[in-house]
Amino acid sequence: MLDHLGHTEAAAAVASAIETVLADTGVRTADVGGPPAPPRSPRSCCGWSEQLPGRVEPVITVGLTGGIGSGKSTVSALLAHGAVVVDSDLVAREVVEPGTPGLAAIAEAFGPEVLRPDGTLDRPALSARVFADPAALARLNAIVHPRVGERAAELVEQARRDGADVVVHEVPLLVENGLAPRCDAVVVVAADPATQLDRLVRLRGMSETEAQQRIAAQAQLADKLAVATHVIRNDGPLEELAPQVDRLWVELTAVAERRAAGG
Repeated sequence: MLDHLGHTEAAAAVASAIETVLADTGVRTADVGGPPAPPRSPRSCCGWSEQLPGRVEPVITVGLTGGIGSGKSTVSALLAHGAVVVDSDLVAREVVEPGTPGLAAIAEAFGPEVLRPDGTLDRPALSARVFADPAALARLNAIVHPRVGERAAELVEQARRDGADVVVHEVPLLVENGLAPRCDAVVVVAADPATQLDRLVRLRGMSETEAQQRIAAQAQLADKLAVATHVIRNDGPLEELAPQVDRLWVELTAVAERRAAGG
């Protein structure tokens, strides 16, 4: 049975949080090339948390990963109709929204020039400051990572109290950070590199060079497949993806039922 995930694992799970904080925001079109995936609220995303006495653990914990542009967010949005979805990237955005202590701390550390006129974080301005200065990046890490971990722990605790049977952790760097052994199941969303490249250029507005660099920076698909218990192929439209996710959900809930029954 899965051991609890403590604060060390929490830090690894949010290893991409700084990249998320620095990335430009905007409406994100579903990677499958169809209509946008159903939106998720902060309530539907949680994070790793340590087990404390008297708390109800989720029946099964699922790690969801895949390369950039593979369609992880689309799959997790479909799973969110039944599961509690854990998304450290969404939590990372939440903790630096206007009015939060996280954004106030960033403004204090880096000056008002990293804020837009409407009070939101100016991510390109902040990025220019920290990536040219390792000490500045360390300061940003010290601000963001603890807040992501704390907020994630609050949300996953609520999911446990609500009696969640399946908790899906969407972690882009799950394989890179060695988190696969901590999960009861690992779902890899797989897409051909050409498909990933097309989505990043056509849907996210990246240059071809930037898209290729982002793809190359992540673990190879073969490394992800090596730890997968379930594989979702996502090179086609949503109509081809949804039935695969439906079958996955049936399998996951069957495991949850057996676990609940002590099997």
